[in-house]
Amino acid sequence: MNKPLRRIAIFCGLLILTLLIRDNWLQYVKANELATDDNNRRVNIARYSIPRGNIIVDGKPITGSVENESGDFKYKRTWVNGPMWAPVTGYSSQAFGANQLEKLEDGILTGNDDRLFFRNTLDMLTGKEREGGSVVTTLNAAAQKAAYEGLGNKKGAVAAIEPSTGKILALVSTPSYDPSKFAGTSGDDEKAWNAVQKKNNADDPMLNRALREVYPPGSTFKVVTAAAALENGVVSGIDDKTKTPDPYELPGTRTDLTNQHGECKNATLRYALMVSCNTVFAKLADSVTNEKMIEQAEKFGYNNKELDTPVRAAESIYPEDNRPQNAMDGIGQASNRATPLQMAMVVAAIANNGTLMKPYMVDQIKTASLDTIETTDPEELSQAVSPETAQKLQQMMESVVNEPQGTGGKAKIENATVGGKTGTAQHGLNNSEKPYAWFISYAKVGDSAPVAVAVVVEDGAANRDDISGGGLAGPIARDVMKAVIDSKK
Repeated sequence: MNKPLRRIAIFCGLLILTLLIRDNWLQYVKANELATDDNNRRVNIARYSIPRGNIIVDGKPITGSVENESGDFKYKRTWVNGPMWAPVTGYSSQAFGANQLEKLEDGILTGNDDRLFFRNTLDMLTGKEREGGSVVTTLNAAAQKAAYEGLGNKKGAVAAIEPSTGKILALVSTPSYDPSKFAGTSGDDEKAWNAVQKKNNADDPMLNRALREVYPPGSTFKVVTAAAALENGVVSGIDDKTKTPDPYELPGTRTDLTNQHGECKNATLRYALMVSCNTVFAKLADSVTNEKMIEQAEKFGYNNKELDTPVRAAESIYPEDNRPQNAMDGIGQASNRATPLQMAMVVAAIANNGTLMKPYMVDQIKTASLDTIETTDPEELSQAVSPETAQKLQQMMESVVNEPQGTGGKAKIENATVGGKTGTAQHGLNNSEKPYAWFISYAKVGDSAPVAVAVVVEDGAANRDDISGGGLAGPIARDVMKAVIDSKK
């Protein structure tokens, strides 16, 4: 072979080798990345070529699929009462992607998860079409409905937990949105999507306030301060005098902290929680110290950046602060911030005799034929307080609901023992905005505590003087607890 032909042959050989390397690189090294690329239309065509598996509540699907009349995507997602369930499921859109359970469990719902390999192989051999699996939630439909209807047209959120397991029983955020309205790719879907974006809608209906919004918890946090005082020996008995002045001068300042209700001077811990004495709990937070307050708050779940339900919850924060700020943090103000889920965790731990269980809302993963692939086991997060301290806190919280002077009387339930704590949290510069109304509570039937609830209401329509945790949030918590109790009968 002459030299020019040899050079051409070598050059062609190098080209073929390069093509083979490139082909193998794409098929093996880059395969997974290309298969999951949002711009790979074939992936989405395959994803929507079969009916999507369902998300289940109380044995019934709250989702479905309908066949499109035209286009490359054969099926699109539907929801039963979408606005009520959107804070749980999230959305699954052919045009805008997915979030929350719809995204986290996409592999199961589309039938592509590796855990379905054996089932999919059998279906392929028998000629059966691939089917999506099911996600069985821990949610209680009656509790979810009570929370959603209780909030109504008010802005706010509800989180309810089963204290003994950590199962999330209700998760509601209002205002909400209907994910069915933008599940497809039409112009109407695009309009519906744009209408719920924060830049176009100041109410931000796509914000999951139960999991992703943090608020000053206000006086509901006083149960944590009481726990810290009892655990650290600052006080011993809940009926012992606390030696608190009224007003109380914040440490290191000339600023007096006052109270709105009751005779708080030298009040007992029980009475101070019952009428919500600011002075008592600010002084206790200072006596406990910022370091120990942080330690106690973290035992209840604060300052946790990786709390997955499996949807990631925003971090609730008890901060490192100076003495006067720490005193205000101790009454749920200053830089203290919490999600509704976090405050539900606080009261759930108290109701569970001090043991905090990790909250979760996926109970089981099943195949299309209802074979169980995976079951979530309850997991202990911490021993937030001793059983003795938890029982003292329960006595105090039950006084809030049952005693005539208590602020939580509207949460009473016949044939159940209810413990609660109200909160009216200031916000805005110099308390210029309307306060948030909070209520946290648990209900016991006999020795069992089947439910713990946190409710926050941002009611901009109410008169400022009419906003209170007991008045606005308490009845919602009561209805959610009653729904759980009734569903177990």
